[in-house]
Amino acid sequence: MAALAIYVGAAVAEIAGCFSFWAWLRLGKSPLWLAPGMASLALFAFLLTRIDSDFAGRAYAAYGGIYIASSLAWLWLVEAQRPDRWDVIGASICLFGAAIILFGPRSV
Repeated sequence: MAALAIYVGAAVAEIAGCFSFWAWLRLGKSPLWLAPGMASLALFAFLLTRIDSDFAGRAYAAYGGIYIASSLAWLWLVEAQRPDRWDVIGASICLFGAAIILFGPRSV
């Protein structure tokens, strides 16, 4: 459960940081949006190092599914655009893949 909380926190931090660039470049917001955005991206990177994994690549791969689901939650909650059934189906497949990566038995 701790890994899931870290992954969700990392996803929110990454999406918020990237959205600050989107807001500046695509929505015409002030460049001042970039300062908290960069801090948010640094928090994202820090949080991913908190994942209990011997290999960064495996931690990042599992994170991908969480990121996709979190991005769709952002779409719905922040951008007020409800995900469609294809978004939900795709995210479900990705979360299933992330669970296999996280919880699959490993030989030592």
